[in-house]
Amino acid sequence: MDNLKNIDWSLVRTFLAVAETGSLTAAAHKLGSSQPTVGRQVHALEALCAAELFHRHARGLELTDLGAALLPEAHKMHDAMSTFSIMAAGASQAHAGVVRITTSVFMAQYALPQIVADIRRAEPDIQIELVATDSTENLLFREADIAVRMYRPTQLDMIARHLGDISLGLFVSEQYAQHKGLPKTPDDLEHFDLIGYDRNELMIQSMREAGWPVTREWFNVRCDNQSAYWALVVAGCGIGFCQSNIARSTPGMVEVLPGLPIPELPVWLTAQQTMRKTPRVSRVWDLLVDGLAPFIS
Repeated sequence: MDNLKNIDWSLVRTFLAVAETGSLTAAAHKLGSSQPTVGRQVHALEALCAAELFHRHARGLELTDLGAALLPEAHKMHDAMSTFSIMAAGASQAHAGVVRITTSVFMAQYALPQIVADIRRAEPDIQIELVATDSTENLLFREADIAVRMYRPTQLDMIARHLGDISLGLFVSEQYAQHKGLPKTPDDLEHFDLIGYDRNELMIQSMREAGWPVTREWFNVRCDNQSAYWALVVAGCGIGFCQSNIARSTPGMVEVLPGLPIPELPVWLTAQQTMRKTPRVSRVWDLLVDGLAPFIS
């Protein structure tokens, strides 16, 4: 096994991705690579080990006994490389460079574009990578430098700042209101077309906590993607929730039951402690605070 003494880290990284996703295609997507490349790297690592690490079957790939035994050690290597990367990047005092920001799909579409444009005008030597996703990006593994979260982060070794809260409201298109009218009381909502989430139960839970006996069938149209959800409201599919400032700035939209008590959406900025101290990340952090201020009540 002397040939394993100088093993290429990229092979271990690929091994982890395949183990976590269960397929070459999904691992390639996770790594930003191609399926043939991932396949070659798996074969290369198995050749170095002189043993199979995965069982191939119709549903994908499963770890062999050896693969399962190596997995915890691969995770340790991943953690060590991530720590190395963060410490090395955090030591840089260069103002120029790349800052990777992650936020929800909705915020990435409706709030961040103008903020990123302002950052680029103020700091042309800083490049911005915007990760639009509703999944949680792991800042410890440098999947992003700064996260704009709609919940309080729980990871250790993080610096988090609560910027405030975004007010939410119920809105409908003028076209729908002219055709169906508007509810006059919260109880009237049951007789209108409501747009809700599909598999995400957050809306149902929140409405039940507010005293509404909501079921999934209350919602005639359902969608979990927040940007597509808002597009459905704008198109006149029914009444839906939205961030108030964005909805009020959208032409042709009418607020439904203004003043209705709806829980607000918290906004948190989060960064790994070491990265937060680097000049370029610190500068983008400050510009995000200023840029997000108009969205926060």
